[in-house]
Amino acid sequence: MKSILKSLGTLPLRRFLSTVPKPLNLVQEAALEERCILVDQHDQECGFASKRDCHRLVNGNLPLHRAFSVFLFNTKDELLLQQRSSTKITFPDHYTNSCCSHPLYEIEHERKDIEGAKAAACRRLVFELGIPTSQCQPKDLQYITRIRYMSKGDGTWGEHEIDYIFILHKDVSLDPNPDEVSTVLYIPKAKMNKFLKNLNHPITPWFNLIVQYELTNWWDNLRSLEKVMNHKKIISY
Repeated sequence: MKSILKSLGTLPLRRFLSTVPKPLNLVQEAALEERCILVDQHDQECGFASKRDCHRLVNGNLPLHRAFSVFLFNTKDELLLQQRSSTKITFPDHYTNSCCSHPLYEIEHERKDIEGAKAAACRRLVFELGIPTSQCQPKDLQYITRIRYMSKGDGTWGEHEIDYIFILHKDVSLDPNPDEVSTVLYIPKAKMNKFLKNLNHPITPWFNLIVQYELTNWWDNLRSLEKVMNHKKIISY
């Protein structure tokens, strides 16, 4: 854990020590009104719905919508994890991969499949993690595959997504947004299993699936990602 704490020490102190109030804040309230892109099982766009309607279970069901997940590795091949803010509506306080969110229907260029998802990912990397725009451009993101999964979460809020997976492999500056993120830390591959076993909060369902079935293979091939790319198939769990 010493090496992990050293990595944490490189983050701006004012952000790392920030605390997020328990009640739902204005940022999270506003985010519920953003519109996700609805898709069919083949990832073809078929409309839109608010984030509220995409994530609130109705009779155990959730509309399928488009999302993305970024796995950010530094040049030491350590993976950046975040702990979600306690004010997040879905999976508060859960640990997860570097950045996860949705392309938005109201941002026209984010509706363009892979390129739209890349643009959305860059937008959220800036917003959530404070990465300067100059360090995060769509060309920096390597598209790996898409996964489809559903989780009923806490029984009220959940996820049902086709999730575009991107890898960003470079050193970046971080200044996390406390409305979104309560903790960030880099984990080396050799310490990942032990770290996950000793957490005092759960991990998100999509990250759990990726840890079980995909992450080791991606991590082993960080410098030859063409070996793990799957641009045609949607992996279903």
